[in-house]
Amino acid sequence: MQLIIGNKAYSSWSLRAWLAVRHSGLDCTELLVPLYDADWPVRRTAPDVAVANGKVPVLWDGDIAVWESLAIIDYLDERTGGERGFWPDAMAARALARSMAAEMHAGFVPLRQNHSMNLRRTYPPAPLLPEVAADVARVCALWSDARTRFGGDGDYLFGRWSAADIMFAPVVTRLRTYAMPLPPAADAYCDAVMAHPHMAEWIAAAREEPWVIDRFEGARQS
Repeated sequence: MQLIIGNKAYSSWSLRAWLAVRHSGLDCTELLVPLYDADWPVRRTAPDVAVANGKVPVLWDGDIAVWESLAIIDYLDERTGGERGFWPDAMAARALARSMAAEMHAGFVPLRQNHSMNLRRTYPPAPLLPEVAADVARVCALWSDARTRFGGDGDYLFGRWSAADIMFAPVVTRLRTYAMPLPPAADAYCDAVMAHPHMAEWIAAAREEPWVIDRFEGARQS
């Protein structure tokens, strides 16, 4: 298998797919394609990326291509026979986890648009746009529901590290990058995610990258 990703400092969807691959335990090579540089307009038309409409991440398993992070998670879950615990075992917990992951995949647009992922920066606290504040409140409410009902004694949303944590991991980094105030339980959960070995590995690599993309630099709070 090969996973094609973008810049680790900025590419939130690449982070999700990479975490999923690492969680799967399967052998997989990594190909990082710098985004938005001079070569990107041509590079994104190459067959290995064009199959995903010129976007990353793309997972290749032989001649099988899988793109979109949630699809990659489900593919790897099937590929490992469900033995890696991507989703909770109990039906009620699994239903909530899938719903949360799908909402993360499709929603929270104001948070994404106004606070891009940037793992090399930490900005001072600043007032949030009302729609961003609403997104953050919704995220914290979802986390609280999952942790209260199904977290048990574990550090993560459903006790053990799972697909739900993988899908929300880039949000955790945004909350930290922009120093957004959080309830104590959400703050503790963010600490646990940031300390996960796979997250620490990705963040360390992101901080060593040479590329700077101006559109993702600078706090865009108001």
